[in-house]
Amino acid sequence: MPRLAGRSRRLHALWLFSLAAMLVLLSALSVAVGTRDVGFDDIAAALGGQVETIGQAAVAMRIPRTLLGLLAGAALGLAGAIMQGVTRNPLADPGILGVNMGASLAVVVGVAWFSIDTIHAYIFTAILGAGAAAVFVYVIGSLGRGGATPLKLALAGAATSVAFSSLVIAVVLPRNDIAGGIRAWQIGGVGGATFERIYPVLPFLAVGFVISLLCARKLNALALGDDVAAGLGEHVALTRAVAAFGAILLCGATTAICGPIAFLGLIVPHLNRLLVGGDHRWLLPFSALGGACLLLAADIVGRIIARPGELDVGIVTAFIGAPFFIWIVRRQRVRDL
Repeated sequence: MPRLAGRSRRLHALWLFSLAAMLVLLSALSVAVGTRDVGFDDIAAALGGQVETIGQAAVAMRIPRTLLGLLAGAALGLAGAIMQGVTRNPLADPGILGVNMGASLAVVVGVAWFSIDTIHAYIFTAILGAGAAAVFVYVIGSLGRGGATPLKLALAGAATSVAFSSLVIAVVLPRNDIAGGIRAWQIGGVGGATFERIYPVLPFLAVGFVISLLCARKLNALALGDDVAAGLGEHVALTRAVAAFGAILLCGATTAICGPIAFLGLIVPHLNRLLVGGDHRWLLPFSALGGACLLLAADIVGRIIARPGELDVGIVTAFIGAPFFIWIVRRQRVRDL
């Protein structure tokens, strides 16, 4: 048994190294590939801080975009794994459970009714909206016999997401002065990123990453069932609240700067379970790396297939995620959810 456990850890470490190498490759491609073809000289010069030519300026704009894609993908992938662990629901995802749309609605209301216009205001508003949506969905899903079952949470989250999306349209419709910007942001993307927009969100993402990763062992206990987890000495409600808070920070901060990006938090944890199983000590870091890889890949594809224009990453992930969601639903019998 110890020999098998050691072999499993080495295999997991090899997969983790492979994901990290893939992330480095995708980051390089994200800097090099875009609507404008650039040479290696322009790339090297732009990385050195020069912006004397159009090619160098194009590469310089891709650097913060790549960094934002990496951070946002890691945050959403990790948040998806946390939410699936907290709810023990294979369909849990920041988009499906209404958390991203709650953050989106809060930001839209803040812009339309309270004229918020700073990145810090966006971040705080989005986090509050994400938290309120998570609490609302959990309360609705807890009503009736059996409490908050995975199926009831998924249904409550889907209904809440649709309702909040309709409210966003209702708020924006009479406001032509903000409609264009809000619609573009609602699609979800990393285009137009700058270091000045990224810096304010880093502390929130850092706290969210730390809290989420520290909850790995506790999520393993929750996976055994509430009674068993309590028997092992875990405070079940507190564990759920702390882990959910980490995921809410990640979702809220990411939505504030990128807009709502759906399905990524659903796809990545499922794919990584095929590699490392359900041990959250491995699943969480794998989900963070996998999310960063998937979002960067989706952003690169969006730049290539729509030349000379671009497809926002939220559109690409939706094309990938919708069939994946249908496959999961068909694979998981409803009575097993």
